[in-house]
Amino acid sequence: MNKLAQRLKELRSAKKITQKEFAEILDLSMRGYQNYETAQREPKIDQLIQIADFFDVSLDYLVGRSDKK
Repeated sequence: MNKLAQRLKELRSAKKITQKEFAEILDLSMRGYQNYETAQREPKIDQLIQIADFFDVSLDYLVGRSDKK
């Protein structure tokens, strides 16, 4: 599993949000979001920013370039 997929799953689980709930927050289908967590697709930059803002983490943390949130 790539770092982005791993971090997405960890952050979402820590907030106790289901994949379906988070997909709705991002205005995606559940399958569309699942593709992110399974590393089959990667979010576009505007969605990466939205995700980082939602979880209050840096983009570097989200994509695995840093371990500092």
